[in-house]
Amino acid sequence: MAMAKAMLSLLVHLHAALLFVPEPAGAGAVYSVARYGARGDGASDSTRAFLRAWADACRSPRPATVYVPPGRYLLGRATFVGPCSSRAVAFSIAGTVVAPAGYAWDGATAGQWITFESVVGLTVSGGTLDGRGDALWACKKQQPRGHCPTGASSLTISNARDVVVEGVRSVSSELFHVVVLQSRGVTVRRVTVEAPADSPNTDGIHIHKSTNVAVYDAAIRTGDDCVSVGPGNSNLWIERVACGPGHGISIGSLGKQQGMAVEAVQNVTVKTTWFTGTTNGLRIKTWGSSKRGYVRGVTFSDSTMAGVGNPIIIDQHYCPGGGCGGGARQQSSGIKISEVEYADVRGSSATPVAVSFDCSRSNPCSGIRLRDVRLTYQGKSGRLQAAGAVSSCRNAQGTASGLVVPPSCL
Repeated sequence: MAMAKAMLSLLVHLHAALLFVPEPAGAGAVYSVARYGARGDGASDSTRAFLRAWADACRSPRPATVYVPPGRYLLGRATFVGPCSSRAVAFSIAGTVVAPAGYAWDGATAGQWITFESVVGLTVSGGTLDGRGDALWACKKQQPRGHCPTGASSLTISNARDVVVEGVRSVSSELFHVVVLQSRGVTVRRVTVEAPADSPNTDGIHIHKSTNVAVYDAAIRTGDDCVSVGPGNSNLWIERVACGPGHGISIGSLGKQQGMAVEAVQNVTVKTTWFTGTTNGLRIKTWGSSKRGYVRGVTFSDSTMAGVGNPIIIDQHYCPGGGCGGGARQQSSGIKISEVEYADVRGSSATPVAVSFDCSRSNPCSGIRLRDVRLTYQGKSGRLQAAGAVSSCRNAQGTASGLVVPPSCL
């Protein structure tokens, strides 16, 4: 526990040191939003100024930077569209960008707040993005499901290539904090995410239908998955992530929506992670449905758990809220999970079942490998329990070595 907290504190202080970004010098043309009329008073709408600064920077034939000076800048929904004339465009934030109050978003039920679309060679750096999601979270807690808007994700990289997001602090997003969508060659590093443990659907970093994406040195405290990997992803590298509170690092959920496309995730590495008080640690989840797809070639290594509800879990009968109806939860998942390795996972579980593999009856998990998994059961009191941790295993095949809690079916 102490080690995980120390690492989280170290990452948070590291990111805090990165929040001030001086005006770029000698890096090509600089377009300060203040020169276009943006006011850092937190109340004046600066959307038009931001878009005009971006348009000029994007047209520049030489490297260009949009610069956001210190201050609080109110920004409405904004999409910064490429491609640009130069493949070296930067969006440098020294202050705080603030979302509009409330959750109406011009009547939209879901969407994005800040989006960079179809840009090649982009760097987004520094500063704070304040999504002001409190009002929407309160609505979702008080009203029946479907009575509130879904919300808006704070920062989306869409249909882009060769992008770096670094040193950004995202707080209180209505929905996901950082989204990588249908993009290639994206690096997210030294990012801090902050939202309450009970804020719904506030995934820290969500990756969807993308390839060659890397996440490094992230400190994530939120109300949903710290990192979520949706369908259509390949060649992902996730390293040095401190998570907690949150729902862990999750691949999925997959198989919910019916259709012709096969949902696939492959070649994912998750390395050197710390989980503190999270509901899950390393998770793969699929719905119990006939939708076809696969998850394969996944490596989880060097993970530390401190009071984690489900340190290692594969759930192929995922059904949050119990809303599947009838016997849907018992349906056999059409998603095939194979070649998944867990190596050097240690620490404590907050529940007796530290390792749980609940795989598909028609598509059993295969090639599951566990090596040096040493988890203890500490219980809700935080004290080590004499009964020790156990494992649960159904419809899984593979090997296990050097385990404190070896699954019976491997």
